[in-house]
Amino acid sequence: MAGTAEGKARAAGSVLLTLCAAQFLMILDSSVMNVSMATVANDLDTNVEGIQTAITLYTLVMAAFMITGGKIGEIMGRKRALAIGCVVYGCGSFITAISPNLPVLLLGWSCIEGLGAALILPTIVALVASNFGRSERPRAYGLVAAAAAIAVAVGPIVGGLFTTYLSWRWVFAGEVLIVVVILVRARRMAEGPRRQGVRLDYVGTALSALGLGMIVFGVLRSGTWGLVKPKPGAPEWLGLSPTIWLLLGGAAVIALFFAWEQRMLARGSEPLVDPAILRVPVLRAGLSSFFFQYFLQGGLFYAVPLFLSVGLGLSAIETGVRLLPLSLTLILTAAGVPKLWPNASPRRVVQVGFLVLGVGLVILVAALDAGAGAEIVTWPMLLAGIGIGALASQLGSVTVSSVPDEQSGEVGGLQNTGTQLGASIGTAVAGAILISALTASFFTGVENNPAVPDSVVQNAQTKLGGGVPFISDKDLKTALDDANVPPATADAVLSANEQARIDGLRTALSALALVALLGLTVARGIPTVQPGSSEAQANAPPQQAAPAPA
Repeated sequence: MAGTAEGKARAAGSVLLTLCAAQFLMILDSSVMNVSMATVANDLDTNVEGIQTAITLYTLVMAAFMITGGKIGEIMGRKRALAIGCVVYGCGSFITAISPNLPVLLLGWSCIEGLGAALILPTIVALVASNFGRSERPRAYGLVAAAAAIAVAVGPIVGGLFTTYLSWRWVFAGEVLIVVVILVRARRMAEGPRRQGVRLDYVGTALSALGLGMIVFGVLRSGTWGLVKPKPGAPEWLGLSPTIWLLLGGAAVIALFFAWEQRMLARGSEPLVDPAILRVPVLRAGLSSFFFQYFLQGGLFYAVPLFLSVGLGLSAIETGVRLLPLSLTLILTAAGVPKLWPNASPRRVVQVGFLVLGVGLVILVAALDAGAGAEIVTWPMLLAGIGIGALASQLGSVTVSSVPDEQSGEVGGLQNTGTQLGASIGTAVAGAILISALTASFFTGVENNPAVPDSVVQNAQTKLGGGVPFISDKDLKTALDDANVPPATADAVLSANEQARIDGLRTALSALALVALLGLTVARGIPTVQPGSSEAQANAPPQQAAPAPA
């Protein structure tokens, strides 16, 4: 009997390791590419803007097709969907590794890998549900979510090492090998429930992809184009920034999508997403909490690396090392909370997670100052890791357990769509707030400094009307020297720039701390008992979600 139990535990561990590896792989690409943009651009004979377009398109494809990916996994079976997704993703990685130019990179990475990830990520959620009992899911989901956050944190180290000593191409070549390992190990997984005779809703697929794509693209371009008022040099649609039109248009298309889904149900056809699923209060609270978690995570991983790499001039490897405390406490918390406190209130754990994450942000805001070194991020990163780990330990299990297991694929699609939206919007909002505050602080600093002539101030306001860039003192000094700016004036501008960077970071991080408080409010809808516990089963209503149509 002991041997059987040990064998089951070993098998469960193998399944969990495989799913964590798949989750890690899906997130690693972007964080590696972010620190390798200049090198990749040079190798492909393009510019940094071209590589940023590739990163944007990768996020766009994933977000647009995530709901569809979850439904495909439900129709064809999760193991088969995972296998096909891995093959697609591996082909994309191979094409990316041998890319001779930007168009091939866009095809291999942004499109093919993005489609593979859109099929794999929802399937991971469903496979956890089919391979682990409800009491085991908090730990399993926590470790899978930890794998994603760790990929973000170690990506700069991996990217820096490969870019510096080998080539960025070896990262993608290595992914092909990892995909092969995942394919081999995935054969041991349990399949889970599978729907028979279900057809894909092609109109719903097109509408959801278009609506989500418009929203995500608008968010990602908001920093360049402006949210409502166009920035200098940005396109203009009917006197407004294209961003606001994309957001409004995307929302309208999503409303049309849900109207179409209701029509499909009324006709007795299979919808892409049953709108009734979003009327489950626990699921709504879980998805909203996921959104806020990734909003905060996206903003944090935008602001802190900027401070370390641009503000302090650290290399990509050094920046990644400074983020490792977050990875350490994140994985310990994500795995430790379910193990040490298996009957803890999910609501309490999630609220504590948002609170600790907010405290870490406040400490970082207080520690930021001119002359501050990289060591000030250590404690905030430790606390942020605890907070994110606490959220990760509960939210996946809460969302999937709020509906019958056969709907876990739909939940996986919705969950990953929410996280993509959260990360995109969090990064965009943090960036917009940072640049706005930096710009205001910089102009105030130079206007009030007698060493800066009025002509210089007016010239700066004209050329930098769209926003002062987040630039290092070294790069700014080089630009001032090239412009033959007098030393006294240059010193005054450098001082204003240093203070403006700090003010921008403080403002952005303060806004994120306020969002953490909003997360506390959203978490009130999380249940107080663990999914799968005897108490939860005793209190569960007879039907938690509308049954999927036959």
